[in-house]
Amino acid sequence: MTTDGLPSYADLAARTDGKPPGTAWGVFGPDDEVGTINLLTADRVLAGVREVRTGEVHSLNWDVTQPSPHPYRPVAERTHIAAAGLARDDYLSPMYLQYSSQWDGLRHIEFGGSFYNGVSPSQVDDPASITLGIQHWAQRGIVGRGVLLDVAGHQARAGHPIDPTSSFQITGALLDQVAADQGVTIESGDVLLVRTGWVGWYQDLDLAGRTAALTATSAQPGLAPVEETAGWLWDRHVSAVAADNMALEIAPLNMADGKFLHLRLIPGLGLAIGEFFWLDDLAVTCNRDNRWSFLFTSAPLNVPGGVGSPPNALAIL
Repeated sequence: MTTDGLPSYADLAARTDGKPPGTAWGVFGPDDEVGTINLLTADRVLAGVREVRTGEVHSLNWDVTQPSPHPYRPVAERTHIAAAGLARDDYLSPMYLQYSSQWDGLRHIEFGGSFYNGVSPSQVDDPASITLGIQHWAQRGIVGRGVLLDVAGHQARAGHPIDPTSSFQITGALLDQVAADQGVTIESGDVLLVRTGWVGWYQDLDLAGRTAALTATSAQPGLAPVEETAGWLWDRHVSAVAADNMALEIAPLNMADGKFLHLRLIPGLGLAIGEFFWLDDLAVTCNRDNRWSFLFTSAPLNVPGGVGSPPNALAIL
């Protein structure tokens, strides 16, 4: 057990209580549908509030029409509606809830025939069911202390910049090194943001460059898709982890067992993961002030049974 009373990842890997080894099933209760967001207690919210010093606010939400073109989904288009002489309205269509900046909810990935906490696919696929839906995160909010680990900035300063067209693997050891160099400590319940630099690089490309940069087989830097990464995240007991790339982990994705980090994090640990977050502006301010922690707020859409959501995320320094 760790100092905050939660089992270590080694404990989870060695469990013999009938739950799958390496999972956090039952840790937050047999019927839990929230996962690691449980770690965002009132004390952790107040810890985030205490990080506010200047009142500077950074949006962490990318343009909802990006990336475009997208290898898997059509881009959302805005339709303008005019009631002449009175009002205007508009809508986005199609609007995928996991497009652009996004949270992957606990309904997103199943492993070994089960979702997080042993929920069956039949429960998730039942049209009348909202089990594990994003509404649970929406109703409580995702608010607490945030920490940015600027891996891209760290590598550039070290003279080894990340190639955004490569599958550069960010290991737990590298994250420890970045945290040490930034002088920041990760605390239980923190929302961890990892900057690879990919989204900012992509945004500066022209249409031809974007078309070539994001395909089903194109490479991207990200977290190393190995068990050690899952263990690193769990043992620091972060409430959520998000990055500025397509899948948090490296691309192209290998969805085979043991090579797909999503399987360990979402159905295994109940960990909230975010993708395509906009982190460049925040990184500039954090580097300027040499301050890497802040109040993090996110209000996912309250969609009963939703699989994911735009984060509507802010960092307040």
